[in-house]
Amino acid sequence: MPNVNHINKILSLGEVKSLTTLSTSSIYRMMKSGDFPKQVKLSIQSVGWLASEVHSWMDARIAERDDLSTAA
Repeated sequence: MPNVNHINKILSLGEVKSLTTLSTSSIYRMMKSGDFPKQVKLSIQSVGWLASEVHSWMDARIAERDDLSTAA
C-alpha cells in the first residue's frame, strides 16, 4: 500500500534523480525497457512522475535486496 504522504504528488525529474540517485539517461532508458515508472505529461513541455510509483519502485528494489540477503 502506498504511503499516504505520496499519493497524487508529482515529482520533477530533478526530484526523481535526487530520490533514486539515477542519471537522466538511466531513468529514460529504464522507462523505455519497462523497468521504471513512466512519466506523466503535465503540459506541452512539462512532465513529472507520480511519487507513489517512484516510491513503490524503490520499495521493490529494497525488497529484492532483502530477498537476496535471506537466500544467502
